[in-house]
Amino acid sequence: MIARKQLDLPPTVARAFVKDRKAFSAEENRYKQDEIALRQLHALKEHRWPREKTTRLSDVKQMFVEMNCMIG
Repeated sequence: MIARKQLDLPPTVARAFVKDRKAFSAEENRYKQDEIALRQLHALKEHRWPREKTTRLSDVKQMFVEMNCMIG
């Protein structure tokens, strides 16, 4: 089994992700939710490993939903 390296996000990118996760859960308009998730999709793509599987918009939205369930 190959050990995977953890994604190492700069603090500013990580803070922006948390801020957008909160904005995503507070937003009722689905189009605005998509805009928030798309912004994070682009940010995460800049920091992924070259051989890592492509992250999709639905993946980011699912991360937001799962993190909200874990937090509260």
